[in-house]
Formats: sequence, structure tokens, C-alpha cells
Amino acid sequence: MASPPQRKERFEPAIVPVARPGQAGGVRERNRSRRTQQLCESALELFLERGIETTTVDEITRAAGVAKGTFYRYFNGKAQLVEALLSPLELEVEEAMRRCSQALSSASSASELETAYATLAREVMVVLFRSPKVVKLYLQENRGPAEGAREPIRRLARKMNEGAVLLTEVAHARGLLKDLSARVTAVAVVGAAEGMLVQHFRGMDFGDAAAATADLIAMVLEGIRR
Repeated sequence: MASPPQRKERFEPAIVPVARPGQAGGVRERNRSRRTQQLCESALELFLERGIETTTVDEITRAAGVAKGTFYRYFNGKAQLVEALLSPLELEVEEAMRRCSQALSSASSASELETAYATLAREVMVVLFRSPKVVKLYLQENRGPAEGAREPIRRLARKMNEGAVLLTEVAHARGLLKDLSARVTAVAVVGAAEGMLVQHFRGMDFGDAAAATADLIAMVLEGIRR
């Protein structure tokens, strides 16, 4: 599946001094940013290799080449670091779903329904493929127990499912979908999309990403559209 260009994520520390020493954009601020990136990028590689729960803070700091005390200057534990990894992707997906909800709220035809969902799928696809390692971590961990440092991922999974349910309910209210359970159809769609991503990362070739996304949307809407 051909992917949009990847980008280098900018991760933010969870703990920020109330009064930051040094000038804005100065050496100290650049050092904070650099160390945060080192910690997040090193943790991401280790999480993908060994899993979140089995990776230790000691291993993360050794891989990042920083002192253990530096880790706790920016994060109070692994859970906050996982939140920092997810935050850029989560915010963009939430914004795409908000725009889709607005479009569905005024939709009055099958074509407008399809356009709203197709736009959402394209926007989410671009976000996901720009951050492939974070997406792989989410897919790897989102079905595990909601405990410890994995909790932010399970929380995002619940938010994704609930967001899909709300979109389905909006479309139902507009009389554009069959009288099926919003929860069942929404969770089924999310599951199908996640399944395709899992197979993509395992090497399955779906061809052009946009075309594959359009095929999934057409298949789903054929089954649930009124």
C-alpha cells in the first residue's frame, strides 16, 4: 500500500517548569526538546521490539544516552511518555472526526454521506501513514489489558470506538443509514480498518492506499446505507 511521506514527530514533555530557565528558543529550551525527542524515539523503538510493560525506564535512558534523572525531569513514568507518543496522532484524528461529524450533521443524501466518510478516511489515512511507528505501537498494544503504561493506548482505543459510534448515530439521525445498531456497525468498521493496517504492516500489498480506502468505504456503505 503506497504511503504518504513520513514526517518526524515532535514530542512534548509531560512535565514543564512553571518558570522556564533561559530565553524562549534558547539553548536550554533546545536541549529540553532534544532530550525529549531522544527519550521518546528510544522508548518507541524499545516498545515495538519488547512491548511497553516489559521495557524499563533504565533501558529507555540507556538507549537515549541520558541519565535516569533526566527521564523523571520530563515524565513521571512510562505512562506519561506513552501519552506523549500518542498525543500528536490523537489530536489530528479527533479533529478529523469532528469535521466529519459536522459534515454528517448537514448531510441529506447518500452522496453527501459517502463524501463525509470518504473525507474522514482520507484524512485519517494521511495521519496514520505519517506516523507509522506510533500506529504500529497502537495496533500492537491496544488489545492488551488497560493497566500500567498501556492505559493511554487502551484509553485511545475506547475513544476511537466511541467516536465512531457517535458518527454513526449522527448519520442515523439524518435518516441515511439502515436501522442497525450504531455500536455494532461502528465497532465493526473500526475493526476492519485496524485489521487492514495490521496486514499492511505485516507486508500484505493492498495496492494504492487511496484506492484500498475507497474500496473499504464502498463495502461498508453498501451494507449499512439506507
